[in-house]
Amino acid sequence: MMHFWLKKGLGGFRMDVINMIGKPSDYPDATIFDSGVAGWEHWSNNLLVHQYLREMHDKVLKHYDVLTVGETPFTTTLDGRYYSHPDRNEISMIFQFEHVSIDREEHNAVKKDFDLVQYKEIMSRWQDALYQKGWNSLYWSNHDQPRTVTRYGSDCAEYRVISAKMLGTVLHMMSGTPYIYQGEEIGMTNKHFNDIGEFNDLMAKFHYQKMMERGVSDEDAIAFLNDFSRDHARVPVQWDDTKHAGFTTGTPWLPVNDNYVDINAQQAVNDETSIYHHYRQLIALRKK
Repeated sequence: MMHFWLKKGLGGFRMDVINMIGKPSDYPDATIFDSGVAGWEHWSNNLLVHQYLREMHDKVLKHYDVLTVGETPFTTTLDGRYYSHPDRNEISMIFQFEHVSIDREEHNAVKKDFDLVQYKEIMSRWQDALYQKGWNSLYWSNHDQPRTVTRYGSDCAEYRVISAKMLGTVLHMMSGTPYIYQGEEIGMTNKHFNDIGEFNDLMAKFHYQKMMERGVSDEDAIAFLNDFSRDHARVPVQWDDTKHAGFTTGTPWLPVNDNYVDINAQQAVNDETSIYHHYRQLIALRKK
């Protein structure tokens, strides 16, 4: 399959939870936690994963000029070196999750206070650990995370633009490959949802049910989901100020964000001081 696509000129692969492909054949018992039995210790970041990745490199990847990035939850900086050091012949870089996990307990749907000092420590540690010993993937958001400027900056009218520019600058000034999630370059924000029926994300519905079982109020549960639901990243991209933000003439799977009239790609392109043009300058600077 990989040869098929690479021979057609494919430039790379994003590999979903690639650090979990090494499954033991003897069905060992797993550690029991309050939230259940996960078994991460048996099928995440083990020697079998590395064996499979090196086999994939030897049989396929080394024959092409190709980029590979692996999604790798529950990894340490040492794991990051093992996966991305070029001498190990595994993958080009990884998506680690430590920095996007400090403000919530995802599996328990509990919000935690954001600790900027801890956040900076995490980012610095990954920068130091992989310097000349691997390669970082740089990202604030993706299809599973809320919108960057709402989460880490401010989405109010006064500070949204400068917050988004600051976050873009930080991202592009670090060592590694920056990833810009769709809409980040124009400062798209979280969408406001009023009740659970407006959410499309299955995980949002699951977390809502679990919070109800724990006795969390509907108001607090919706507030948590308005902070962290994956639907924020999956709302249609805002292209212009026409109906459905110019995304479609049909009916989108989720209604567009109400702020699309003011926040859209057309407006950003036409404004030389916009977040979009700031990102263009950052990309041009990295290419020099």
